Amino acid sequence: MPVTDAELHARFRPLFEKIAAGAVERELSRRLPVDEIAALRDAGFGAVRLPVEAGGAGASLRQLFALLVELGAADSNIPQALRTHLLFAELWSAGAADDPVLRGRLEQVAAGRLVGNAISERGGVVRNSSTTVLRRDGDRLLLEGEKFYCTGTLYADLVDVVALDEDGSRVSVLVETSAPGVERVDDWRGFGQKLTASGTTRFTAVEVDPAQVRPAPTDAHQPVRQGFLQLVQLAALAGIARRAADDAAAYVRDRRRNWPYGNADLPRDDPLVQQVVGKVDAAAFTVAAVVDAAAASLERALSEPGHGPAAELDVYRAQSTVPQLVLDATSELFEVGGASTVDVDRALDRHWRNARTLAVHNPIVYKQQVVGAFALNGTVPVLSLSPGVAG
Repeated sequence: MPVTDAELHARFRPLFEKIAAGAVERELSRRLPVDEIAALRDAGFGAVRLPVEAGGAGASLRQLFALLVELGAADSNIPQALRTHLLFAELWSAGAADDPVLRGRLEQVAAGRLVGNAISERGGVVRNSSTTVLRRDGDRLLLEGEKFYCTGTLYADLVDVVALDEDGSRVSVLVETSAPGVERVDDWRGFGQKLTASGTTRFTAVEVDPAQVRPAPTDAHQPVRQGFLQLVQLAALAGIARRAADDAAAYVRDRRRNWPYGNADLPRDDPLVQQVVGKVDAAAFTVAAVVDAAAASLERALSEPGHGPAAELDVYRAQSTVPQLVLDATSELFEVGGASTVDVDRALDRHWRNARTLAVHNPIVYKQQVVGAFALNGTVPVLSLSPGVAG
């Protein structure tokens, strides 16, 4: 029998509630959620999509994204920190039947090990290229280079690194984060999503198992890759909206002080305050529904490859609408009260900062243009696998 929503909620909701309880303290002290992610790992969250017989929970893609929305409401940093791990688990599971190396990797995922990424590089690197190299030293393969935006790698046991081999081909290399020569640095300085550990990873003569070297992906139009990655960000945004709505309601519900020109003695009875809370709550409902619809389309693409382009477009449609709804909601929530809403200890500003940071990962204007070009001309977007300067 497939796992039910109720079973998944019973398994993970207590953890989410505990994570939520410490979110403001972590934000104010900039304490990385190391223990919280470890608890999720120990509970099997990293293997939630694996089949039961492979050591997972057998969750559907829609169930995964519903859980990510709820986790994002608890702490929006954590879905983003786990994003590439969840993608790798998805991709490896799809290819494991005919590949003993991927089966071995899945066994590690089932055992609770987490995977990070080291793909992007700062500076003037040519698009789809890399200054990180895999070179031969006698009978050894050594990895050398420096990456940035290594989201989640500080929390991970393994890291997937994109490099160039001695022939100039892009390769994907899996190494242990504890291996000699691997250095992870918490130097991400964004004003939002501060705890995603999206900083630097350095590789200095890191010895690589040849079996863990594979050609890097060449198809940017894999919906399970691009669509999945973008939808995790949107799920985190939907979680932010839900937490913002809940925080706004909680703030008003306990408040007795109202404006001298207010429309009721208690703010909770003031129609204008009710309107603001209702608008933010409705935005949270809407974006969660959009994420669910896009997840359903993405799930269909897994069983119907011909649906892949349509699923990718559905994620772009979601990307065109969700971020702005959340940005508006996380700004408008401050209309429910006065100066006390901006008290640092409440950390209500984190919702907008986190939403703004997530939104810049996939600029809305580009996604709206893609949707419009398809609607008008049937044009399929040309994508690059990594950012960089023109070659």
